[in-house]
Amino acid sequence: MSDDMTLLREYAGCNSEEAFAALVSRHVNLVYSVALRQVRDPHLAEEITQAAFIILARKAKSLGPETILPGWLCRTARYVSANALTTQHRRQRREQEAFMESTLNSGCDAPSQPADENVWRQIAPLLDDALARLGQKDHDALVLRFFENKSLGEVGAAIGASEDTARMRVNRALEKLRRFFTKRGVSSTAETIAGTISANSVQAAPAALAKSVTAVAIAKGATASLSTITLIKGALKIMAWTKAKTAIVAGACVLLTAGTATIGAISLYESFFKPEAHVAGIPSDWTVQHGSPDQWSWSDGQFNGHSNTGDTMLLSSKEYGNVTISAIVSTTNRQASLALRMQDAANGYFALFIPNDTPWAAKNGGGQIVLGKRISDHQKTLATYRGEWLVAAGQSAKLTFSAKGSMLEIRLNDHVVLQKDDSDFASGSIGLRVYGDSAGTCDATFSNVTYR
Repeated sequence: MSDDMTLLREYAGCNSEEAFAALVSRHVNLVYSVALRQVRDPHLAEEITQAAFIILARKAKSLGPETILPGWLCRTARYVSANALTTQHRRQRREQEAFMESTLNSGCDAPSQPADENVWRQIAPLLDDALARLGQKDHDALVLRFFENKSLGEVGAAIGASEDTARMRVNRALEKLRRFFTKRGVSSTAETIAGTISANSVQAAPAALAKSVTAVAIAKGATASLSTITLIKGALKIMAWTKAKTAIVAGACVLLTAGTATIGAISLYESFFKPEAHVAGIPSDWTVQHGSPDQWSWSDGQFNGHSNTGDTMLLSSKEYGNVTISAIVSTTNRQASLALRMQDAANGYFALFIPNDTPWAAKNGGGQIVLGKRISDHQKTLATYRGEWLVAAGQSAKLTFSAKGSMLEIRLNDHVVLQKDDSDFASGSIGLRVYGDSAGTCDATFSNVTYR
């Protein structure tokens, strides 16, 4: 049997429909399964699968011989899915999980290896996000080993390493997945995760899908529907942004103080594709994790947040352990906060900035700075400051929030006002939060936002 890149070269050089059909037949289940986990809609997953193979047909001549095609297709399916989710309103998580239970565990063309169905239901919605955070070699090694069921020798040959090196890479990557899942409340061993992924990650695509995908992809999408073409364009923009990301970051770093990242300096990202949950002017890996994207904007070098419906939150996808985030903060009412070591919108630490002279402050003993911890969306106050450094509503103050080991510290205008030892969260995302409600609309600004 010819290897993937031989078939792709045959298609690219000789326009061999037979070679491309063989590639589609070989990988259609993989691509469809990745898409289905992302969008939870079988019909949309079929369209995403078609779009991914059209992109493959278009890019066939540009893929180098070192390309691990299953890994490349997984990433492309995620890019197309991300674009699809910006044109389809995200369904509630409860609906997604219900679909996973009723669909992903039926009709699965899985190996005979046993797997814990309960573990799969928990990790399936998280799996592709976890894989996306791995380095390319780790990602491709896991795809080959557990999605494609390749031996460690075959994995090593594909990534240009010995079998022992491939084993170590797979084991390290599995441990990274295990830690990722543990932080999100899924406790399991690396061995169980490996068996569960191997048994459940790839399921049979609809019988006629390979034939229809091949026909449209060979024509490079000329006969594709308008919606499919839209998906392809969006995905190609994401792929272009991803390719350029390293160069942009390197260029931006020249403009930055050593060891400190300034969000305003990375506004070059906004010329590339941004999903609906991204806000123009900030890195594309910062997204609205709670609330609506239209509650945030970027102008004149600052973030503007607005809420009268509870929390709205911007969080980074990158995780930090020891970290300091700082901003010049101003708010008209209620709360503006810095966040760090966030596991998700419901778990992590906050530095709440509550100014004097607001209706809320008048009812709650005045303005204050609060060091808070949120666990499963329940907030606990760890420490509170009421003192001379507080400012009135609408006035600005510098708020700095740091975590080093288990020590948390808040500074107000460079004065230490709160410190607390707490070890519930060792690492996580950083971000910004605004809170307001119908009784007290909050308009807040964050300028000179830095993190290091």
